[in-house]
Amino acid sequence: MRVTRRKVKPSVGAEQVGAALRRAAKVARKTARMYGTPIYVWENGKVVAKKP
Repeated sequence: MRVTRRKVKPSVGAEQVGAALRRAAKVARKTARMYGTPIYVWENGKVVAKKP
């Protein structure tokens, strides 16, 4: 028996959430650059400080 899967189209709300998160990240990088503070990101299962 073969199972076929439908592609699920993301809802409009999910697209808006993604866009909002990208905007927030951009503002966070700009603010960190302005004050010379690091940005903390999750990489390979660990939290790492990065220069903006």
